[in-house]
Amino acid sequence: MLKKFLPNQHVQSVFEIKPLDLKNQGIKGIVTDLDNTLVAWDTRDATPEIVEWFKLMKENGIQVTIISNNNEKRVTSFSEPLDIPFIYSARKPLGQAFRKAQHAMGIRKDEMVVIGDQLLTDVLGGNRAGLHTILVVPIVQTDGFLTRINRKIERRLLSWFRRKGMISWEEQQWKK
Repeated sequence: MLKKFLPNQHVQSVFEIKPLDLKNQGIKGIVTDLDNTLVAWDTRDATPEIVEWFKLMKENGIQVTIISNNNEKRVTSFSEPLDIPFIYSARKPLGQAFRKAQHAMGIRKDEMVVIGDQLLTDVLGGNRAGLHTILVVPIVQTDGFLTRINRKIERRLLSWFRRKGMISWEEQQWKK
């Protein structure tokens, strides 16, 4: 059961995820979280670097859909100016939003990756949906109230995975 919380990959940021690497793996679509994955949770608009990352994915034929548990106003105000498809109030880790994004992109499960900063929502949801999961380091160390609770549980899970030899990356980013 705990293996459902284990990501397939770990990176410091989305900028380490390159379109050519994805294409070489047969990936045609990305489902990504918004807050603390693409921008800080309290940042309204996309940074120039994120705009460029989206552009690079699009130029390489990789579709991107934002799936967020946040509300309509937050997700719409970020996504619409970028013309990026999105799903708000996604209820991750439940699978409906992942299936909806897959259907909208018209691709198979093995052609998708899930990118996010939380084990309890993004990784668990992606793994439950049978997708390749990539955990990123949270952009900032502050979080909303519910996410702070999740982070405490995540630290325990990461510690357990480390003790069992299931992960090898540094976990300093989750030590607060």
